[in-house]
Amino acid sequence: MDLNTISSQLETVDEEDVEKLLRQFIRENSHTFTFDPKEESLRIRLCQSVLSVLRRQVKPSCQKTCLETLRILSRDKRVLAPVATREGMLILGGMASLKAGGDGDDNRDISREDTLSEEEERVVVEALKCLCNVVYNSPAAQQVSVDVQLVDGLCATLRTARTWHHEVGLFTLRLLFLVSALRPDVRGVLRRELHAVTLLTEVLEHTLDVSWVGPYESARPDPQALPMPAEDNERTMEALKALFNLTLSDTGGEEDEHHFRLIAAILRHLLMLKTETEEKTEEAHSHAINLLNNLPVSCLDVLIDVPVQGGLEIYGGKNMDAVQMLIDFMEKRMDKQGSNYKEGLTPVLSLLTEGSRHHREIRRYIKAQVLPPLKDVKNRPEIGTTTRNKLVRLMTHVDMGVKQTAAEFLFVLCKESVDNLLKYTGYGNAAGLLVARGLLAGGRGETQYSEDEDSDTEEYKSAKPFINPITGHVEEPMPNPIEEMTEEQKEYEAQKLVNMFDKLSRQNVIRPMGVRPDGTLAPLEETLCDQPEDSGSDSD
Repeated sequence: MDLNTISSQLETVDEEDVEKLLRQFIRENSHTFTFDPKEESLRIRLCQSVLSVLRRQVKPSCQKTCLETLRILSRDKRVLAPVATREGMLILGGMASLKAGGDGDDNRDISREDTLSEEEERVVVEALKCLCNVVYNSPAAQQVSVDVQLVDGLCATLRTARTWHHEVGLFTLRLLFLVSALRPDVRGVLRRELHAVTLLTEVLEHTLDVSWVGPYESARPDPQALPMPAEDNERTMEALKALFNLTLSDTGGEEDEHHFRLIAAILRHLLMLKTETEEKTEEAHSHAINLLNNLPVSCLDVLIDVPVQGGLEIYGGKNMDAVQMLIDFMEKRMDKQGSNYKEGLTPVLSLLTEGSRHHREIRRYIKAQVLPPLKDVKNRPEIGTTTRNKLVRLMTHVDMGVKQTAAEFLFVLCKESVDNLLKYTGYGNAAGLLVARGLLAGGRGETQYSEDEDSDTEEYKSAKPFINPITGHVEEPMPNPIEEMTEEQKEYEAQKLVNMFDKLSRQNVIRPMGVRPDGTLAPLEETLCDQPEDSGSDSD
């Protein structure tokens, strides 16, 4: 049916005919995501007509049909002007059972969910879906949602999390995520005034069925238990995404420290859980890792300090189950063909790097897994299937972020010792990191580490004199190309090489560089001028 006809008739027909007209539109457009630009004005008019119907006291079935229509229309960001108004947002907020601030009598607040009929609950869900679409697609609606204090209503709904049904919870959390992502200015209000971090933490606690056995220690999940239901996993991921937005900036108070440690403990519990599919488990763990990266690094001890469950004596009694899960996750992401390493791998590498930098037991455990004592040095460090080989390959990745993160991870595992790093990677693979850190001349990074472990195997000690420091492995003997040359031929070839370098340098194709005393690169002429005077030299 023609859109113009539908809009015209909506304003005059009764509820039953409204439903018939709109159901036909829904049937024809339920799978439509790209709309005809020529009908833009007609769709705007239809939005206005549907809102006019919702202003009336119509029954829930008619409300639901109107909201389904609006949800389809809201996929087109160019027709949202009628909805992205104070009145439009308050109508949707009222239908979604959100008590928006400053709404006066216009907010038709539906009673709490436990008193809703099934039909009324479908209205709430459809209204929340509409709000998600409208807020996502319309900057004007985002501003109005701030003006009418929509987040107040969302946080009020979070307080009823123990009684809400799946879709109400899912789209409430998704809407909170969208508002906090698209309007950074409301994050402070959500944290300080509405205590959204606490509310979301309680949502996670309830959804994941966390049972506490210590201050920041949850009971070990039953290995025989069924996987986490898909619906619980969906709500968990939406809550984690919202918490990620709210923890992007750290206020650093004592109350925050407690909440962050509590979140870390819940995330440890989540890392130990499995969902109905391996793909969904990995997705949930990915969101947990993103959130762990936002927490102060001092809170990461919660991952390994679980006295009731116990740990490994070799690592000071610390429990490394969660760290092993992170290592397994890292290896899965490295093995994924065609994956986006920047988004999929760098978060877990960053988390393991900071955990290793600040927690000795975590570093020792990861190093034993990733950089075990060297024995076979016949192959290049980047060739092979071990975790070390894969990480060394990433040190020369085309993406600068991936390359730097992988190099930094290995550097920290080597206690920021240049000599140790070169032993495992070779100078060629490590050159980028050393240039960035100003460590081309060797030495250590700034972090202080304990003086422990790092003993070489007998195999490595015997092969060390024959290792090429650039490639990091023992090379097969190569024939000497100048062995049979006369001295005159050698001098001629040397001069020829000098002339070639000089020509390339004058044409600015290459630029000879040298290393300053502080380990940074600089043009060769500058480094020659920077040579320290050797006052005690006995040369003549």
